[in-house]
Amino acid sequence: MRRLLGRIALTCAMLAGAAVVPAGSASATTAPKVCATPSGSDSSGSFATADPAQENLDAAQLKAAVTMLSLRLRLSVQVFRNNCLVATGPLDAAGGSLHNNLWSVTKSVVSMLTGIAVDQGKLHLDDPIDRYLPHGPGWGDAAHRAITVRQLLTQTSGLRQSILSEAATTGTDPHLAQEALSQPFVHEPGTTFQYSQLGPALLAYVVQRAVGQDLVAFAQQRLFGPIGIKPGSYFWLRDRSGNAYGYAHLFLTPRQLARLALLMSNNGRWNGSRIVSASYVAAVSEPSPTNGCYGLLFWTNRGKPCTGADIPAAQTLQRHAVPSAPADTYEMNGTGGQLAIMIPSLHMTVVTTGYFGSLSLDPPVLLGSAPDEMQWTFFRALMAAVEDTHVPDPGPYPGDPIDLDVNPMNYLDPGVLLSDAITNPYCNLVFCNGTVPTKGLLQNLQSLPGLL
Repeated sequence: MRRLLGRIALTCAMLAGAAVVPAGSASATTAPKVCATPSGSDSSGSFATADPAQENLDAAQLKAAVTMLSLRLRLSVQVFRNNCLVATGPLDAAGGSLHNNLWSVTKSVVSMLTGIAVDQGKLHLDDPIDRYLPHGPGWGDAAHRAITVRQLLTQTSGLRQSILSEAATTGTDPHLAQEALSQPFVHEPGTTFQYSQLGPALLAYVVQRAVGQDLVAFAQQRLFGPIGIKPGSYFWLRDRSGNAYGYAHLFLTPRQLARLALLMSNNGRWNGSRIVSASYVAAVSEPSPTNGCYGLLFWTNRGKPCTGADIPAAQTLQRHAVPSAPADTYEMNGTGGQLAIMIPSLHMTVVTTGYFGSLSLDPPVLLGSAPDEMQWTFFRALMAAVEDTHVPDPGPYPGDPIDLDVNPMNYLDPGVLLSDAITNPYCNLVFCNGTVPTKGLLQNLQSLPGLL
């Protein structure tokens, strides 16, 4: 009966009409078509396509999976196999070129830039950040400066965090790096996973100092430009001192996000050019010792248990992040379901944007701060479309233990907010480092056309 009901649900989803390239006559064992990624000079947003059958995918099952996901408040859905676009959601034609705040996907982009800096020999993962910070008042004591690059990448800096308080001053922050350095330690660095906003912001500043170049300019030169994301075609918010927000507020279109995802799916290469080293691409999905579902500012399916963010409370689940997807799946994940998902073993990439959409009674799952029901259900349906590889089916989403800890101190700690507003005697919301910072405000105004 359960199997019959599942078939009925999939059939109903098919009738809603996701766009799938019409199936060809290739058999399930045909050598798949492999598509080239767009050239770096091509910023049109178009991708080479393939029939699902050419990629050993069942067209009906694929259509049903994509339609089901699209009905979960998705603004866009793109499914690729072997770099070929095989399916899109019903809203992609209208929304594929609209800019969207990627939220915490921005953290993964900062990780990619960190990897590029490492590849250039300008940064080392186990370096203390002391090597890259200015000296003088307001730039951290010896303990803060001893935090390593790797600890910032794995969210184990040990600094006090409160996810909404850290973000509450967005747009008014005088200097994100100094705000991070003002937070006291609540754990010994390297020992405890705590999902932070200011930690990745501090890392973004460290990378900027290491490469000796504005972070956004570095991103354009070394990452965005080579894969066809043109300058002026996106928006990355800065603090008032001119530092790019390293934890959120990078606005890209779904098609631009897909380019970043395909770059990772191609082991850091784009049309034969090496952008990120294969060793760093492999490293981002390795589970960190403190969280089986977290690597280097990327979420991963390789380990367990999984610990989420402190909103409304950090929940640890004794399972992989997405049991219905292959173990080597890893992803960039932004609040509400901004997702760029790579599955190396299947040569598959999924990119989706939208806001929430999980069906669960558990507050962390509903808020997108814990491994969610939406991905479990979608990948279970998508894996049923794969004809050349068997992916074990874990069954329907069983629900996770419900955590009713909604204490606002978990995510709205006023102490964190106060430290952001009055960072140190030399930096606060009014002045910072001997001046009233306005550089970033002007840069934001100049970059706003990138949203159009």
